[in-house]
Amino acid sequence: MITGKILKLQGWPEGRLIGLAKDAAEALDPQDQAREATLARLAAVRADPGAFLADPRLSALARECLRHAADAARAAAPANDALRDEPLPYPTWGAEHIEPGARAQMDNALRLPVAVAGALMPDAHLGYGVPIGAVLATEGAAVPYAVGVDIACRMRLSVYALSPIALEQQRGRFERALVDNTRFGVGAEWKRGERPQHPVLDDPAWEATRLLHLLRDTAVKQLGTSGSGNHFVEFGAFRLAAADAQLGLEAGEYLALLSHSGSRGVGYKICEAYTRIAREQHPRLDKRARDLAWLDLSGEAGQEYWLSMELAGRFASANHAVIHRRVAEAAGLKELAVVENHHNFAWKETLPDGRAVIVHRKGATPAGPGVLGVIPGTMGDPGYVVRGRGLPGSLHSASHGAGRAMSSRRARESITKTERDRYLAARGVRLLGEVGLDEAPQAYKRVEAIVAAQADLVDVIGTFAPRVVLMTAEKGEI
Repeated sequence: MITGKILKLQGWPEGRLIGLAKDAAEALDPQDQAREATLARLAAVRADPGAFLADPRLSALARECLRHAADAARAAAPANDALRDEPLPYPTWGAEHIEPGARAQMDNALRLPVAVAGALMPDAHLGYGVPIGAVLATEGAAVPYAVGVDIACRMRLSVYALSPIALEQQRGRFERALVDNTRFGVGAEWKRGERPQHPVLDDPAWEATRLLHLLRDTAVKQLGTSGSGNHFVEFGAFRLAAADAQLGLEAGEYLALLSHSGSRGVGYKICEAYTRIAREQHPRLDKRARDLAWLDLSGEAGQEYWLSMELAGRFASANHAVIHRRVAEAAGLKELAVVENHHNFAWKETLPDGRAVIVHRKGATPAGPGVLGVIPGTMGDPGYVVRGRGLPGSLHSASHGAGRAMSSRRARESITKTERDRYLAARGVRLLGEVGLDEAPQAYKRVEAIVAAQADLVDVIGTFAPRVVLMTAEKGEI
């Protein structure tokens, strides 16, 4: 039996923690046959409690460890909610493409006391809290709105063993595969008999918090669906200029499927819930930074958010995997290669000076050394498959697309359906679904210029030309 005396000798402090550690030890090894292994397991919980929030035998102990650590941290150093007088300096790519309002938002983010570095990508435009296209590094803290409400919004490109000429020869085959095997829009979900399966639905993290437990039902209904707005699934022609060992492909043109979507209602509810908690924890934070309230990752709420964000990432990845599998099976396609990446997420990374930080990429693509990614254009313009060059100044990041040149409202007021459709027809693009004019190609910056502005961040290895595009508008946007 592991007693309180034994735990004290292991450095456990007196109080509730010891009682919970004893309970956990009993749950791990009721027969007391592996004392050293059990003590090592308890020590692991104490060292990294956030990693055990989804373990039913250890979650109570893990939560108490987090509370104990947070209390100690508060006693040692009271919370500092004061913004810096001046923002930390940060590099900008393609400054001529970026509106002043987006720069002002980025300045505000770099005034946070937890901020340590940042970078602004050439597709940057106004967002909530931080601009879309922002990269923000913080120390020991996560900023939910610097990730965003669509947690783990991501790209996936699947390349198939078929020439894109087939799109013209058998257009109906590919259009049906898209329409029949995807669902779009706010609240879009599959009927009970149509719902796909994926191991992500059995992830133990769904039971780590009450919120995640409730959100699992949303995940079941929305797995394999896409959002509205700029989310899409499209067939097109992928052109690889030279043979690429990393992709495992020879030079040439291939039929490909490209998708853009995120974690749907799951990510939205997570962001809203933990942003509310973050604001409550920082009641004296300047109103200008209200949407930038952060969660200390040594605390219970911060660890819950991190676990939830990572689960949302796995769910978003599963959404794309399901869509691509169903569409490929319906169209009779054989997959040769895949490129995918998140662009609304946070990662634990290390700065060149050795500091461990949290890097938030809100509408920015990871571009570490050799990392593959997709930078899409518009429904009528090319996308790019890129390989990261790992530039430290950009925090190993690149843009996530072309970026908006017009607000949604201005686009709807200034672009006509005739203008949009003429633009698409000239490029051989067929648009499926009712799509708002705010997503017309003319509402976006020229993606060629945006990619050229970051030539030091990524190398272009291939291009994707859309041909059959499926999207939908939010209600009231048509």
